[in-house]
Amino acid sequence: MCFAAAVTLVSLWLTAGSGALAGGREDRAPVAHETVVVKPGETVWEIAVDADPDDDPQLVVQRILDLNGMGGDPTVRPGQQLRLPAD
Repeated sequence: MCFAAAVTLVSLWLTAGSGALAGGREDRAPVAHETVVVKPGETVWEIAVDADPDDDPQLVVQRILDLNGMGGDPTVRPGQQLRLPAD
């Protein structure tokens, strides 16, 4: 019984190809992100407001932190490059 199930699963996997794997490749173009260079005295909040003045700054700040792998720390330094969320 287990052998039959294993054979069925393998044949389904071979038929479906690598797309059947979790995290399989998707045929999407990579999203291009704009980058900014932090100026002296500038904060992530100011960058967020400039980047998307029509959106809630708190949400944009969180997206910037997530996109740049900053965890919950919004500390930036002059000269630091930050990727901004794509529209």
